[in-house]
Amino acid sequence: MIIKLWLFLLLLFLSIFGKAQETAKGKVSDSLAETRSSTTNISEVIIQSAPRKIKLNEGNLVLSVAGNKDFKTSTHLLDVLRKTPGVTVDQEGGIFIGGRITPAVFIDGKPVVMSSEELQAYLRSLVPEMVESVEVNTNPSSKYDAEFKGIIDIKLKKNVSLGWKASYNGNIYVNKFNYRENAFSISYHTGKVTYNLQAGYNEGISTYRYHALQRLANTNIMRTQTYQEDFGKAYNLQAGADFRLNDKNRFGISLKGNFRNNDRIRSGSLYTTDKSETLVVLNTASENPTDYSQDNYGMTTDYSFQNKGFKLGFLGNYLSVKNKQNDDFINRDQDATDVLSYWKSDLINKINIFTAQIDASQRINNIDIEAGFKYSHSDTNNNIRYDTLSVGSQFVFDPTRSNVFSYKEKVWAGYLTFRQKMGNLQINAGLRFENTNSISNAITVDSVVSRNYLKWLPSLSASYIFNKSSEFSLSYSRKITRPAFSQLNPFRFYFSPLNYWIGNPYLLPSFTSQIKATYRYKKWVTSFTIGKEKDVMTRYPLYNPKTNVLEYLGTNLPYRNFAMLETSFPVRVTKWWNITSQIAGYYNYEFRPYLDEVFALNIYNYEVRLNQVFSLPREYTVNVFVNYESKTGNSLYIIKPRYTVDVSVQKSWFDNKLNTKIGFNNLLDSYEQRLEFRHKQIMDNRFTHWWDSSRLVFSLSYNIGSSKYHVKEIQKTEEENRTR
Repeated sequence: MIIKLWLFLLLLFLSIFGKAQETAKGKVSDSLAETRSSTTNISEVIIQSAPRKIKLNEGNLVLSVAGNKDFKTSTHLLDVLRKTPGVTVDQEGGIFIGGRITPAVFIDGKPVVMSSEELQAYLRSLVPEMVESVEVNTNPSSKYDAEFKGIIDIKLKKNVSLGWKASYNGNIYVNKFNYRENAFSISYHTGKVTYNLQAGYNEGISTYRYHALQRLANTNIMRTQTYQEDFGKAYNLQAGADFRLNDKNRFGISLKGNFRNNDRIRSGSLYTTDKSETLVVLNTASENPTDYSQDNYGMTTDYSFQNKGFKLGFLGNYLSVKNKQNDDFINRDQDATDVLSYWKSDLINKINIFTAQIDASQRINNIDIEAGFKYSHSDTNNNIRYDTLSVGSQFVFDPTRSNVFSYKEKVWAGYLTFRQKMGNLQINAGLRFENTNSISNAITVDSVVSRNYLKWLPSLSASYIFNKSSEFSLSYSRKITRPAFSQLNPFRFYFSPLNYWIGNPYLLPSFTSQIKATYRYKKWVTSFTIGKEKDVMTRYPLYNPKTNVLEYLGTNLPYRNFAMLETSFPVRVTKWWNITSQIAGYYNYEFRPYLDEVFALNIYNYEVRLNQVFSLPREYTVNVFVNYESKTGNSLYIIKPRYTVDVSVQKSWFDNKLNTKIGFNNLLDSYEQRLEFRHKQIMDNRFTHWWDSSRLVFSLSYNIGSSKYHVKEIQKTEEENRTR
C-alpha cells in the first residue's frame, strides 16, 4: 500500500513539473555562470564562494559547522549534534534521529566501526572548527546497509597545507565531582602523503540515581532507591597515513586502540510498608561494587581508483573488543545488618567484527550507475558465571543465572543504483539484497537458534530545484533491523535485586517501510515522514506477585505506524542576536499484545528547541540553548515532560589559535526521565532515572602549525561530490 501511494505521488509530481524542464535548463546555466564568476584565485588556491550554512543534498539536511556562529560556544561535536535539527543527544551521550532511531555515524562518507563508548570519546575530541559539515540522512537509499535507518555523515576539514599542524582540546566538567577530557591531534602533509596521529585521555567520576515506587499485589508499597558512582579512565590512540599514489590512485590505512577501566560503586535500598505506610514490612540495603574494563583494537584500509567517469573503491574494517566485568551483589537487613543474600558474577565478553566492501560507479553523460558488494562477519562470545553464598559461608556455582552464549552472523549484500539528472529534476532508484545467516547458541540451556534469509530492499527518490531559494524532494525506502547481541543474550542485567532485564534469542528482525518529503525555502527546512514497522523489537515488564520480581523481557510486536513532522528556521532579531528554532511533532501507534490483552494507543508528542546566539563586543559569543520535550510514551508507559537549559560563553585569542569556553549544561537540573505504567489494574509502577548532566564546563582548544605554503586544490561541485 505504501509503495502504491509513493508511486502515485511521484507520478503526480512528475506531471506537474515535467513542462518546467526547458526553463530549468536555462536557470541552471545561469546559476553555473554565476558560480564560475564567484571563483577567486589566491596564491594558487582556488576557493569558491562561502557555502550556505544550511542546504539539502538529495533531501538530506547539510549543516556547515566550522565558521558557523551557532556552534562557536559548542565544546565538541556531540554538543554540535545536540543543536542540529532532527538530532537528539541524551544524558549518556546516545545519539538519535527521527524520534528514537540510532543512526550510523560516517566520517567523510565512510562508516565508523567503533564501540559506543569509543565513538562518544572520538566525537568529544572533535572541536567545531575541525568539522566542515554534518549531513543528516533519515531515509538512506539502497546504496547503504539495510540496517541503517539513519546516517549522520561528518565531513572533516582537510589539511591541504604543506608541513605540520597540531591541536589540543581539553574539557573539564564540574559538579559534585568532576570529569576531564583531553585530546591531542597532529598531522603532517607532504603533498603525496598525509600522516596523522590522535591521542586522548579521559578520567573522572559520574553519578546516577534510580528511584521507583510500586504498589504490590498484596497492597504493600515498595520503594527502590539506587545511587551509583562511576570512576572511569579511558585511553585512546589512533594513527594513520593517506597515500596519494598518483592522480588516479589513493590508498589509506589507520590503526586504533581504545582502553577503558571503570570502578563502579552502586548502593541502594528496598523499603516496603503496608498500605497505610505506617508499618515497615521490609527494609533491606544492597551493595553492588563493579570492576569493568574494555580493550578494543581496530584497523581500517581503503583504496580508490578514479579515471574520467569511472570510480572504484575498496573499504575494509576489523574491530576486536574484549569486555571484562566482576560484580558483587550483597543484600543486608537494614536494621540488623545481617547478610540476607550474596552472589558474585564474573563476565567475559569478546566481539570480533570484519567487513569488506567494493563499490564501483560509472558516469555516462548525466547518468550515474553504481554497484557494490559487501561481506560482514561478526562473532560474539559471552560467558557469565554466578556464584552464590551458601548456608555454610561457601560460594557455590549458580547454574540458574550463569550463562554461556555465542552469536555468529554473516551477511552478504549487494546493490545497484541509478541516478539521472534532467534539468532541475533528479531521479534516484536502487535495489539492494541482503542474505543473513546467523546462529545463536545458549550453551547453558542447550538452545540453538539458526536463521538464514534473503531480503530485497528497494529505494526510490526524486528531487527538484525550483530556484536558489527553494527545492523539494520525495523518497521511499525499505529497511531491515537485526537484533543486537544484548537483545538476544538470555542473561540477567540487574538494576536492583528485584529488577532486571533479560534477552530473547528467538527475536526476529524488523522491517520498516517509509516515505519522506522535504521542502526548503531559503533557510527554512520542513520534512514529513510516514511509515510502518513490522515485527517491532521491544521490551515488556513481567511482574511476579509472589516474589515481587520485575523482569523486562524482549519480544516482537506485530506492527507500529509512525509519522514525524519537523521544521527548522533561523530568525535574525538584530545584528547581534540570532535564533534558530526547531519544532518536531511525532505520532506513534503500537499494536501490542500483552498478558492476553491487546493495547493499542495513538501517541502524540512534540519537541521544541531554541538556540540563541548573541555576538557581543570584543568578539565574545554567548549561547543560550533551550530544549522542551512534551509528554510521550508507548502503549504501556507514560513518559513525563522534561526540559533543559544550557548557557555558554566563547572567546578567541591570538588570531583564533586559542579558543576558550565556559558554560553550564542543564542549568536547572531538569532533565531527569520519569516513567509511569499506564494500566494500574495490572501493575502500579513509576520510576525515575537521573544522570548528573547538570555541570559547569570549562573548555580550551589550541591550534599550532608551521606551514607557509599551500597545495593547489580545486573544490569540486556538488554533483561531483555525489559521485564519490
